[in-house]
Amino acid sequence: MKHKRPTKAIITDAGFASRFLPITKTIPKGMLPIGNRPVIQLVIEECLTAGIEEIILVVTPEGKAIYEDYFNNPATKAKEQLYSQGKQDRFESVEKVLSFPKITIITQDPTLPYGNGSPIASARGLIDQDEAFIAIYSDDVVFGPSAVQDLIESFDEHEDALAIIGCQLVPHEEIKKYAAVDYDEETQVLHGLVEKPAPEDAASDLASYGRYLLTPEIFAHLIPENTGKDNELWLAEAIAKLIPSERVYAKQTSGLWMTTGDPQNYSLAQLKYILDNEPYAADVREFIKNN
Repeated sequence: MKHKRPTKAIITDAGFASRFLPITKTIPKGMLPIGNRPVIQLVIEECLTAGIEEIILVVTPEGKAIYEDYFNNPATKAKEQLYSQGKQDRFESVEKVLSFPKITIITQDPTLPYGNGSPIASARGLIDQDEAFIAIYSDDVVFGPSAVQDLIESFDEHEDALAIIGCQLVPHEEIKKYAAVDYDEETQVLHGLVEKPAPEDAASDLASYGRYLLTPEIFAHLIPENTGKDNELWLAEAIAKLIPSERVYAKQTSGLWMTTGDPQNYSLAQLKYILDNEPYAADVREFIKNN
């Protein structure tokens, strides 16, 4: 089956985010700020620049109301006050969020096992059988060229694809944190994908990260019977089951990938964003230099 070009993106934020406690007992990890916007907004904006028309957020039951409020609450009182004070420019960022295309917010299916594949499986009913789609982990941000755009361009080159994974090189000792990629650099065909290998066992230092182009064929493997390491349902292991078809590809993306999944890396991503985008960046640089 030839699949339609992706117009939907599934973005997942359905974990406990225990490394950020206590703040994440109240605020979902994807809602932690980068500058004056939440991490997940940067991810959504990356999708929109690549032509994605519909966003599907898969979140926790506790986080659902927070996401609904952020993307749908018109903040009428704040708008009226700012306009009455002649400060309507401050409300422009809110209007931008409210102007985003369709955002559907669902919770993860509670019958599925723990694992990063379960939120994606939870959105199965929102994906048509003939359409490819983008899948993203909300704690991975990309600065610069859109990784989603890179994946869609790769799909245009490989219309037979059942999956295309975004990947980037990481330091050798860091590969144990990711799924390691083994692929043919000329054809981009993926030969292997191993979740969190020991560095000495990894086929390369090329890591798969939270940017995927998938097709509905993946859902046949994202089922409770297919739990793997640590008895979790892993997306990487589901993709690995498609590899024998020789229709799974790897794409080295061009933007700067940074994870926000732990406090240290989140802080570095926050700093990167500020230094690149905020009008007070020079003051921050000066502060760092002198302290």
